[in-house]
Amino acid sequence: MKKILATCAMTLLATPVLAQDHMTVMLDWFINPDHGPIILAEELGFFADAGLEVDLVTPADPNDPPRMVAAGNVDLALSYQPELHLNRREGLDVVRVGTLIETPLTCLVVRADGPVQSVADLAGRKVGFSVAGVQEMLLSAMLAHSGLSPEDVEQINIGWSISPALMSGQVDGVIGAFRNFELNQMEMEGHEGRCFYPEAEGVPAYDELIYIARAEGLNRELIARFLHATERAAAYILNDPEAAGQTFFATSAELRNELNTRAWADTWPRFASRPAAVDQGRYARFEAFLLEQGAVKTPIPAADLVRDVTADVTAEVAQ
Repeated sequence: MKKILATCAMTLLATPVLAQDHMTVMLDWFINPDHGPIILAEELGFFADAGLEVDLVTPADPNDPPRMVAAGNVDLALSYQPELHLNRREGLDVVRVGTLIETPLTCLVVRADGPVQSVADLAGRKVGFSVAGVQEMLLSAMLAHSGLSPEDVEQINIGWSISPALMSGQVDGVIGAFRNFELNQMEMEGHEGRCFYPEAEGVPAYDELIYIARAEGLNRELIARFLHATERAAAYILNDPEAAGQTFFATSAELRNELNTRAWADTWPRFASRPAAVDQGRYARFEAFLLEQGAVKTPIPAADLVRDVTADVTAEVAQ
């Protein structure tokens, strides 16, 4: 019965598929709990049900995914909503076609036992960042929300040494830490962290992890099937996170460690249950935020940044 229902559901999105269509998806980084619905869709056979054979590749450089998908070297890539807004201004022909994690994960982290008890306490102190551009912009907005300017803090590029730089005292705070990873890593090392959330400090809420595709020649039907499979996986995870976690961790011995186990518990509630659904208002608000921050000169219409591929495919089938 489950197989029949799954097949019937797919007919709403596309014509029946007999052969497996190949897709290449580039992740934002190495496989971790953030990618739960993708891994579960493969392990539970949802991609196969959708007529898909999906190859996952990891980037050599975290900046590679948008470039690779814009060049047509991969069908889909994982990226971040704030980066999408900037990538389009860099001339990359990419659009958001789905959401994997629908709430911010990035935060500004300080030591809980340190002198910084509020964002305003960062005045005259050092803040580390890993990626120039987006993280600096988020930090500036959070500082402004507390009456500070970027010049009121010393910003230091710490590379990917996020938690160690903070725990060792090299910096007093770090922007770009993920609340589902760095906070757990610090606790495991005997250091309690405090997270200041961008969405509570002057930054509009945004999608943390999104699926992006090349706008030109967009294969909406293929992507719709991929998103439907990951939607089924997300529902499975939300209904039984413990069993889903067991399936996820069984895929690789490298995943089975305390940090990933903790991160799974902090991550699964944030998976998008409707990955293809579009909230244009969220993207319009972030464009307005960028304009207000002086990061851009003119806004890009939300309709040019996001695509509802499922609606497009359904309309085509109806015709």
